[in-house]
Amino acid sequence: MSSPRTAVRQYWVAVRAMLIFTAVLGIGYTAAITGIGQLVLPVQSNGSTVKVDNQVVGSNLIGQSFTDKKGKALPQWFQSRPSAAGTGYDASASSGSNYGPENKDLIAAIKERKAAIAKLDGVSPARIPADAVTASGSGLDPDISPTYALEQVNRVATTRGLSEASVRSLVDAQIQAPELGYLGQSTVNVLDLNIALANLKG
Repeated sequence: MSSPRTAVRQYWVAVRAMLIFTAVLGIGYTAAITGIGQLVLPVQSNGSTVKVDNQVVGSNLIGQSFTDKKGKALPQWFQSRPSAAGTGYDASASSGSNYGPENKDLIAAIKERKAAIAKLDGVSPARIPADAVTASGSGLDPDISPTYALEQVNRVATTRGLSEASVRSLVDAQIQAPELGYLGQSTVNVLDLNIALANLKG
């Protein structure tokens, strides 16, 4: 049976070990990794935020809507793909709809979205690509296909009083090739595209 003095010594050793490991692993390690992240990858470490005039306007990793307060698409901006995350692009509720291709609600939603886009852009529903009417698996995809971006060129150019050729060239310049040249598909980041659009002079 250990004496009270031995027990106190053992407890004190345990307390000291806890304090040391808390300081080293809980504070020191966290501070070191944070510092390395800020030095080596500052943009990624801070959420890949995008600033305009020193104000954060979004993130390159999370999509956002370009609509009015009623959810109606603003014709002067390129539109993102639909989102099933919360009320739309809610990073705390990332998810897809999980509807199968035969789901009646999904089929109805696609028809409704196609009709709305066809009316907004003045195109045939047959020209509207799949990513324009379906949400991504995460519901947060910031990118659209070059096909969908180019399909919106005429509407954006007309609304802004710009030449269609200049807006088309802007889209072409924003097309990102697949990773390593073959992983995935070519994409267009909608936020980056709209920022470039805002700087385009007519």
